[in-house]
Amino acid sequence: MKVLILGGGALGRSIADSLKGEFDVTIIEKDEMRAKALEESGFRVVRGDFSYTATLLKAGIAKADLAIITTQNSDTIKRTVYVIKTNNRDIPVITVLPNELGVEELIKQTNDEFEAEITVEYAISPRTALKDALIKTVEMIGERKNANLLVKKLKELKRDGDSLLIVIHDNPDPDSISSATALSVIAQTLGFKTQIVYGGDITHHENRAFVNLLGAELRKLSRGSYELKRYPFIAVVDCQPNGNLTLLEQEDYEKIKIVIDHHQVLQHLQDLLPKDAFVDIRPEVNAAASILVEYLRTLGIPMETHLATALFYGIYIDTKKFSKLSHVELKAVEFLAGKVDHELLDKIEHPDISTETAEILAKAIMNRRIYKNVVVSNVGFITNRDAIAESADFLLRLEGITTVLVFGIVDDRIEVSARTRDVRVNIGTAMRDAFGNIGTGGGHSQSGGARIPLGIFKLAKDKNSLLRLAEEAITEKFLEALKVKE
Repeated sequence: MKVLILGGGALGRSIADSLKGEFDVTIIEKDEMRAKALEESGFRVVRGDFSYTATLLKAGIAKADLAIITTQNSDTIKRTVYVIKTNNRDIPVITVLPNELGVEELIKQTNDEFEAEITVEYAISPRTALKDALIKTVEMIGERKNANLLVKKLKELKRDGDSLLIVIHDNPDPDSISSATALSVIAQTLGFKTQIVYGGDITHHENRAFVNLLGAELRKLSRGSYELKRYPFIAVVDCQPNGNLTLLEQEDYEKIKIVIDHHQVLQHLQDLLPKDAFVDIRPEVNAAASILVEYLRTLGIPMETHLATALFYGIYIDTKKFSKLSHVELKAVEFLAGKVDHELLDKIEHPDISTETAEILAKAIMNRRIYKNVVVSNVGFITNRDAIAESADFLLRLEGITTVLVFGIVDDRIEVSARTRDVRVNIGTAMRDAFGNIGTGGGHSQSGGARIPLGIFKLAKDKNSLLRLAEEAITEKFLEALKVKE
């Protein structure tokens, strides 16, 4: 791919260094000394003002595949965009945005000033990029804080004993079992001997299959049993004292040193617990397993396939088949996706998620691309076409998303499913407009589909390139039909 970098300053040179060797890069720079330095470093340089047609023609704008504008001068950007599009209307343009200017305003001013109809495909605001990076860092620090406090508490306890009893609620479900198992793994890495216990019954056939197939080590205990009394420390997971937990007596509460839960905080909880207890209760999270995945991920603790599968299933059940997802669940599912044993999931006799469906769902999550409030996801080469629609239904539940398109390659065709809850969008019409001329597309106002024959492309040996080309073409046509700018 031939890339023109307009400006050889610090930013332009940094971009060129990153792209060198991967792409055919040409830098346009008018400063003689800077241009000479770039040439001496091995870059192809065209000397001149990149806002002039003659300079761009000399650099090969007519055959270039991408132009990157690195200046932050708004007048120069507008003039350069106009000249670029005048000489190569189809070339995508990436520009840095001055802090005071939004991309829509940039396009409007350019078109008004030059009486043209052009667009800028990609624009990056340094201020916005910095803000997003800072927010991401703050979130990461917040995640690590809870995990580090847990480790700190476990290390404190280790000085006085090496045994930890992990108590879950009376009738354990996949969320509580997998969460307790994850906490056991964390404690064991610090040298603890652990035991997971409960006081009721495991009656649901899926839960029994879950315990048996995943090899979860649980013990049923009676209230007041010796096993409870001999452990110096107790961790309570996916429940709270005086909640759905009858195994513990009042005198056991003073040994509770860890409470991890996602339910609403019970009244007088602080009065029941020791003052030094570690408490992480998050009512905004829908599954305790998501919290434990956050711990494992931020602590960098290796996770076996069985544990990853258990946590994935626990989240699936407690989020009502992924219909309720907080940002903690979403990160957890992304992290677990490549570690899940889908054959094990299938053997748990879950009627709604087959091995391939779970795998395709994981791919849909991992491969999603967000354009404002629209998600496009590529699930690759599959055999189960119905799973594409299920993936689209799932992604539509993500917060802030109103329209979804998921596609995969089945045999010799591309299968596409789309969903929307935006009343301004008729998805059936959008699918017909986007893909009707290269295949078949249509549907109803809120759901639709398309089928596109691969034709001669089905003979392609490079499957990754085929997927990449398909994704680029489908995304462009779909966003164009929705009148959404990337």
